[in-house]
Amino acid sequence: MKIQNILQWVLKLTAAFIMLSTLYFKFTGHEQSVRLFTALGMEPWGRIGTGVFELIAAILLLIPRTTYLGAGLGLGLMSGAIFFHLTKLGIVFDGDAVLFTYAAITFACCAVLLWLHKQQVLQLLKGKF
Repeated sequence: MKIQNILQWVLKLTAAFIMLSTLYFKFTGHEQSVRLFTALGMEPWGRIGTGVFELIAAILLLIPRTTYLGAGLGLGLMSGAIFFHLTKLGIVFDGDAVLFTYAAITFACCAVLLWLHKQQVLQLLKGKF
């Protein structure tokens, strides 16, 4: 049980750190972030909206009672990021694959967290929350 708890915290902190570390670029209108969302036709509302949802997901991940909600939201957000990288942006965007790599790592962390919290997810789906 202790190993699972440590694993959960590593996954939570990794996903939350990645999502929180990109907020500065989204919220300050960093040129790379603006270029990315312009390429998607979602500037500025997509950049700001994504940042807000990533902030919410990171906070929910770090609260034990809401980890599964943050993981679900994070998984959805990263699914979108991966989709756009594979279809419109390319894995390498603006000269490197860092953003795609961050999305893939966060996706994996959130997927494992959702699996570890599958009982809470099932209860939510059954309407018992």
